[in-house]
Amino acid sequence: MGWGEHDADVFHGCEKFFRPGYAANLVSSWIPALAGVEEKLKQGARVADVGCGEGASTILMAKTFPKSRFFGFDYHPASIEAARESAEVAGVSQNTSFEVAKAKEYSGGPYDFVAVFDCLHDMGDPVGAARHVRETLAEDGTWMIVEPFANDRLKDNLNPVGRVYYSFSTLLCTPCSRSQEVALCLGAQAGEARVREVVNAGGFSRFRRAAETPFNLIYEARL
Repeated sequence: MGWGEHDADVFHGCEKFFRPGYAANLVSSWIPALAGVEEKLKQGARVADVGCGEGASTILMAKTFPKSRFFGFDYHPASIEAARESAEVAGVSQNTSFEVAKAKEYSGGPYDFVAVFDCLHDMGDPVGAARHVRETLAEDGTWMIVEPFANDRLKDNLNPVGRVYYSFSTLLCTPCSRSQEVALCLGAQAGEARVREVVNAGGFSRFRRAAETPFNLIYEARL
């Protein structure tokens, strides 16, 4: 079942679910945990937010780093329309733009920073998406991957957070991946080892866990 086939409340609900975590952590701890990224953003960088949804993450970064230019991409037209409207209301339309595009086909580059928030596991071909990030990333650029918190073993995820994410994965994430080409179906509880495999297969040689919260894992990938 494709993402766009769901009721519109699903898109708004996901944005409201993830936005508080981004507001609490993205600028204060996640970006500072990445080598040299915060300084680049302060000075002025080109940033791609791939799978941006309704733009919560893009707008937050754009407000914090006004000298940088942010490009949001999502394959769901209604979400891009909502992101444009939200950017206008937030007063960041001057340093943001939003475009309908798949993760393997978004335009532009080279980007100093590429971010993927809670959506790599939803993609049918996350390896293909990783390859495209590599192709559009500057040689000294950084790819930040934010994923739901998950341990590598099933038994270690049988806790309140893991059970919530397995439920999301069953109803939203895995069907979304199955509706696309390749249909790898990582799911929302893929874990660090599996994400590392995907990133390495995409051509990245450096990968590490940069930060974490009880709800998210934040990875840094570099060429």
